[in-house]
Amino acid sequence: MNIPSELRRLLYANGADMVGFADLRDIIPDVRDNFPFGVSIAVALHPQIISQIQNGPTKQYYEEYKRTNHLLDQLSHHAVQFLKEHGHKAKWFPATGYGYNYDRKTLSTRLPHKTAATRAGLGWIGKCAMLVTKTFGSAVRITTVLTDARLPTGEPMEKHFCGKCTLCVDACPGHAPSGKNWQISFHRDDFFNAFACEQAARELARGLAIERWNLRRICGICIAVCPWTQKYLRRAK
Repeated sequence: MNIPSELRRLLYANGADMVGFADLRDIIPDVRDNFPFGVSIAVALHPQIISQIQNGPTKQYYEEYKRTNHLLDQLSHHAVQFLKEHGHKAKWFPATGYGYNYDRKTLSTRLPHKTAATRAGLGWIGKCAMLVTKTFGSAVRITTVLTDARLPTGEPMEKHFCGKCTLCVDACPGHAPSGKNWQISFHRDDFFNAFACEQAARELARGLAIERWNLRRICGICIAVCPWTQKYLRRAK
């Protein structure tokens, strides 16, 4: 059996929109729980819902956020089961913002899902510290499965395709992005203020009576205005 091909087929058949394999061996072992490889899984957000949040989030957007995170958790479970059935170790984490443990002092995670995604070649990090893909822009939710299965890994994305565009910078109600382009050597805080982002998202969510913290902290405006997202929305019409 061709395990990588069958794993991709399984994930796409169950709702994944992008799947990539990442070599994580140059990351500190404790951060990746000593697993050498990662399966990066992405699910696209519904284009009609994303097209309606350029001026702020809606309740439909929050519901879509929950739907895609739930689907990602199901896909992760499928991947872990498949890998274990074929003699490999595997571990999954909940999708970010939905059961995932944040360090509240830094608003960061031990191994961000987007780290695996860029190493799998799915996309790059935009000026708003979001994963940006050529197919769906930043209108994706992502998760990661760690494994010891030796998978054919993608070409790591080590450059950005944002150029001089500042649409997400200009649209951010919290003025969180500095405007700097991401570089592989950057820490998130070198170009993006996660606390300013969270505060602005909380204020926008307050008017929609959104109570859960993990939903209050998402805004989505930067996703909607991204030119790469806009290409996705136009194709979907």
